[in-house]
Amino acid sequence: MTIIYPSPIFGPVHSRRLGVSLGINLMPGDGKLCTFDCIYCECGFNDDFRPRQPRPTREEVRSALEARLQQMKQEGPAPDVLTFAGNGEPTAHPHFPEIIADTLALRDRYFPAAKVSVLSNSTFIHRPAVFEALKQIDNNILKLDTVDEAYIHRLDRPTGRYSVRAVIEGMKAFQGHCIIQTMFLKGCCQGVDMNNTTDTFVLPWLEAVKEIAPRQVMIYTIDRETPDHDLAKATHEELDRIAAKVREAGLDVSVSY
Repeated sequence: MTIIYPSPIFGPVHSRRLGVSLGINLMPGDGKLCTFDCIYCECGFNDDFRPRQPRPTREEVRSALEARLQQMKQEGPAPDVLTFAGNGEPTAHPHFPEIIADTLALRDRYFPAAKVSVLSNSTFIHRPAVFEALKQIDNNILKLDTVDEAYIHRLDRPTGRYSVRAVIEGMKAFQGHCIIQTMFLKGCCQGVDMNNTTDTFVLPWLEAVKEIAPRQVMIYTIDRETPDHDLAKATHEELDRIAAKVREAGLDVSVSY
């Protein structure tokens, strides 16, 4: 079942990777708007869920977030994390840096122990204001599913210009203040084998990750229904094998099966 998240606040939900997570969706609440069109996205394909509503304004996000945090302060539960995610790439919002500043201020006021996380596909980290905003948050989680350019255009399907090398250089600029998130899966898409769990994909990816030197690596596989129904989960054994290679490289890694 395709998931379209309400906007601007949803949850809290229990995240496999982050705990009790209050979601912040900077995209329209009636469809999907993203610079990727991933074949595994739980929100479906871009063309199938085109929104009619606008993105929420900075003021709408701030007031809705404050109201929800006040409610959680009175009724619970306390959030472990405030997570920018939802129906598309959060850093694409024209006021993303200002919204991050508002969110950090509200977090400090209501739940200072909570972390602020952004799940990003890395397409706007070259923008100085976005880069500086991501440096301010606790968990700067950046997607890098592979370093194979052709594979990225089959799996993540960027909607604009995309250079793996440029994205890696952008990630390196964070000097360790980032978390790399990678989807491993199997199956087919339009008759093409999509298995990226083999060393053909894993070893070049690992070299790039070592170059980036992130604080942590998150590897995961499909958890919900995907818009392309010929995809399959990576096995526990496959994910564990990849995780072992990451640890051998001296990097912290978490696995979500």
